[in-house]
Amino acid sequence: MRAIIETTKSVIKKTRTYLYHNEHNRDAHRILKIVEKQKGPFNQNHKRLCIEYAQDVFGDKKYAPWLFVYSAFAREFKEGWISNNYYGQIVIPSINGNYGVIGDRNAVLNGLLRDMDTLDLGYYVNQLFIDTNYNALSEQELKKHLFKDNEKVVYKIEDSQRGQGIYFFKEKDFNTDTIKKLGNGVFQKYIIQHPFYNQFTDTSVATIRITSVCDDEGNIEPRVGYFRFGRKNDSHVISKSALKLPFNIKTGELFDTAYYPTWKPTKHLPDNDVAFAGKILPEFDKCIDKIKNMHSKVPFIRCIGWDVIVNNNNDVELIELNGGHSGIKFSETVQGPNFKGLNWEKLHKTN
Repeated sequence: MRAIIETTKSVIKKTRTYLYHNEHNRDAHRILKIVEKQKGPFNQNHKRLCIEYAQDVFGDKKYAPWLFVYSAFAREFKEGWISNNYYGQIVIPSINGNYGVIGDRNAVLNGLLRDMDTLDLGYYVNQLFIDTNYNALSEQELKKHLFKDNEKVVYKIEDSQRGQGIYFFKEKDFNTDTIKKLGNGVFQKYIIQHPFYNQFTDTSVATIRITSVCDDEGNIEPRVGYFRFGRKNDSHVISKSALKLPFNIKTGELFDTAYYPTWKPTKHLPDNDVAFAGKILPEFDKCIDKIKNMHSKVPFIRCIGWDVIVNNNNDVELIELNGGHSGIKFSETVQGPNFKGLNWEKLHKTN
C-alpha cells in the first residue's frame, strides 16, 4: 500500500510540474509573437544561445521560452536573466518556502511589522472579527470601530490576486453577513493618493511595485520596480486592464513607455494624453527606505514584491506584499537582468 501511495504522489507531482511548465511556455510563446510583431523576427542565433543557456545554467531547456521573450524584446542575448518558470518552480520554493504565504495573511504580517504604520483596521479570520491588537470584536463593535474615523473602508480577501477579491464599503452599505460569505481577509483604510498620481488615474489608487531581495549575507536591496495604474472606469488596479510603467530603481524616474496588459506600448496615457518621459515618482527615497525597513523585519522571505503608494500627506503606505506569487516576467523582459549576483541560477542543483 505504501508503494502505491508513493507512486501516486510521484505521478501527481510530475503531472503538476508538466502542466505548470506547459502553461508557462504557452504564455511565453504567445508573448513572443507579440514582441516579434513590434520588434521584428526573433534572431535565430539568440534563440540558440537561449536554449544553450537554459540547458547549461538552469539544467533544462524547458526554461528557454521565457528567455526567448526577454531576448526578442532586448534584441540581444544577455547572461543573468532568470526565466519566469524557473523563478516560480525553483527560486521561490528555495528561498521563500512556505514563509512567502505570510504576505497573504495580514493578521500575521501585522504582528511582524507591528511598529510600522499600517492601513489595517482589523481582520476576519476563522469566523472571528478582531482588531489590529488581536482583540475579538462583536459585529456591532466592529462596525463602530471601522467607521469611527473612516467614511469608506476596503476589504481584501486572503489569497486575492490580480486585483480580484477587493471590496469597498461605506457605513450604510456595510453588512457583516457579506464579510462572512467572502471569507478570511483584512479591513483597511481607504487611501487618498498623492496628487501626482491623479494625472494617471483619479478613480483608483495607483500602486508602485518594487521587488527587493535579501542576499546570503542578509543585505536588503530593492532590485527593480514599475508603476501600475488603472483606467478611468476602474475602482482599483486590476491586472486585466492596468498599465505598467517601468522606472529607474535608483532615482524613481519613469521610463518613456508604458505597456497595456496586451504588451502594446504607449508613450502617452490615452485617457488624457499625459506623457511619461521625465516624470519622477514623489517621495521615492521614502518608498525605498520604508521597503528596506519592512523587509529587514522579515528577511527570511528572501524575495518580496511590495505594492506601496504615497498618500496625500506624503506618507508611504503599504498596500500589500507578495512573497509567493510575485512573477518577474514583465520586469525581466523590459528591464532585466535584475537579479544577477544572487546565485539563483545554482539553486536547481540543491533543490
